[in-house]
Amino acid sequence: MEHGVSTLAQGLITAWALVVVAFVALAILASVAIRNRTRSVDLENAVLAFRSLDIGAFRNLVDPTEEAFLRDHLPPAKFREIKRQRAWAAILYAWEVGGAASALAQLGQAAQRSADPVTAASGVQLSENAFRLRVQSIRACLRLVTGIILPDLRTQSIPTLVDQYERASENLLRLGRFSSASPELARSKSA
Repeated sequence: MEHGVSTLAQGLITAWALVVVAFVALAILASVAIRNRTRSVDLENAVLAFRSLDIGAFRNLVDPTEEAFLRDHLPPAKFREIKRQRAWAAILYAWEVGGAASALAQLGQAAQRSADPVTAASGVQLSENAFRLRVQSIRACLRLVTGIILPDLRTQSIPTLVDQYERASENLLRLGRFSSASPELARSKSA
């Protein structure tokens, strides 16, 4: 009887802990959503943040052939150290790409409210690409963390993040051409 009561108590404690964690996560998500909703959309800053990323350097950090070269030419302990450093640097790039994707999504949402149908359509494409880019940046971070934890594991290529970044960049350029004809987009604020 006593064993059953302690098991029940442990189960209840675990259940309540999970409920508390769920409410904290919900509160964090709500605060982030509210904060992002009230932030203004600035075309120049979004473009500057997006273009300031050196995608070539990121591509070099996650290149499997570069990793194979280092694996073949460095002692195992030094290779693991270098691989971890490169993975941390790549995580920082992927995190910044995710932040830039959030800015692009806001810009795309502002463009969708444009009276010009071409600008609005570009805004839809930009928002969709920004969402995919954000998802790919999260996936890349998870893969890179795995490489930090298990450095002897061969890293898979992360081309989807780079490809998605380039697609979003093309959409941003297209939207930039349209925004010159649509002054309300350039000074638009999020509702």
